[in-house]
Amino acid sequence: MSDHNFYDSLTDFAERNPLRLHMPGHKGKEMPMKEWNALAPLDFTELGPTGDLYGGDDWLEDAQRIWAWDWGMDTAFFCTGGSTQGLFTLFSLFTRPGDRILVDRVSHKSIHNAMALLDLRPVWLPRPWDQAQCTQKAVELSQVEQLLNENPGITAVVITTPTYYGVMTPLEEIAACCHRHGAKLIVDGAHGAHLPLVLRGKQNCILGYNPYACCDGVTVSTHKTLPAPGQTAVVFANHVSMSDIRRASALTSTTSPSFVMMAALDKLRSWMWEHREHYCQVARWCEQLRRAYPTLTAAYQDPCRLVFQVENGKMMSKKLQDMGIYPEMEDRHHVVAILTAADEEKDLLRLTRALNFYGYRGKPAYVASLEAPPIPTRSMEPREARFAPTSKCHLERAVGRTAAEVIAPYPPGVPVVSPGEVIDEKILAYLYELCYDKSSVVLVTK
Repeated sequence: MSDHNFYDSLTDFAERNPLRLHMPGHKGKEMPMKEWNALAPLDFTELGPTGDLYGGDDWLEDAQRIWAWDWGMDTAFFCTGGSTQGLFTLFSLFTRPGDRILVDRVSHKSIHNAMALLDLRPVWLPRPWDQAQCTQKAVELSQVEQLLNENPGITAVVITTPTYYGVMTPLEEIAACCHRHGAKLIVDGAHGAHLPLVLRGKQNCILGYNPYACCDGVTVSTHKTLPAPGQTAVVFANHVSMSDIRRASALTSTTSPSFVMMAALDKLRSWMWEHREHYCQVARWCEQLRRAYPTLTAAYQDPCRLVFQVENGKMMSKKLQDMGIYPEMEDRHHVVAILTAADEEKDLLRLTRALNFYGYRGKPAYVASLEAPPIPTRSMEPREARFAPTSKCHLERAVGRTAAEVIAPYPPGVPVVSPGEVIDEKILAYLYELCYDKSSVVLVTK
């Protein structure tokens, strides 16, 4: 038996040169972008020899089952719509319209959109703020416990870990707390697909230590930190059957998932085994860079996320780009670099030469004074605001109005204002401090 039975089933069928009287329209032949021609033969639709993501009991389901086994989870499901699709799947699995859920305020806008679509009522879970580093710290267990006690009947707790800045939240005690209160723990692990390869902890799966093994559900974006095509992700769940997760995913996902993407996920699983040591080496390089340059530090941090903390993040990013180096993102005081096993020693030497050229070596992390983002007052539930009649207005005229959409600088895509929340003077001042100006246009309810 091969280690890539789904991938092999596609290649074997393609080599038989079947007459393709079905989708997709390129029929496995040439495509307008010649770079895609090598992949075209594997780009099938649902057929007997190729499998069906929503059919089950085939090589494709076996590929997902092995992913779950490696990660120490009960079920895994391939997503070709990124972690956004994965999060919608988990909400569909574990909540019902009208449910109240405890939501990490540091949540990607896809979570806010899911709440509006599925009619979920958020209770916000604030994080402690590190004013000097201008970032939120890890979620505190005591805060989760307190809010669950104050809000009986919450059905799910939603936490993001790691954040865009690599700040991680230990989950085992939080999961136990959620379960004592009858709530499910849903985790947005979009930036954590590589973590079982580099984290050290008590072995809880075949890969080693999976920080998400205690959760009821988690989605990871394989394309963010592993060598996988854009939009690929995997959603994992515990105490859930494959048929249940298929049904939940079907609510918001395409009925024509990319077979090329799913084949890439099938191949990726064994690649992770083969390149584990390279990821550990990258983590060691990242730690060396943190000691030599001004960087953000956290008590529990993604070993492969390098976040520079400087007086002017936009200026630093521009300097690096002038030397052909493009970070993931920058904000007022941070420049975020994602390191993966695709990075070689020569790549990091190129980065260090640029940092040294601009005089960053040996500099301490800049101590800033940005206040924590304020949490707005809510005047409507997310769904009511999202589907209400709307109008556009300039930000300077939005004071007192209720947001009809997420207002979030992207990246990182973390909302300052969510649908249904009121834009007041404090919110306005904070948005100006980030990257908005008076002429920025926002959508508000009428």
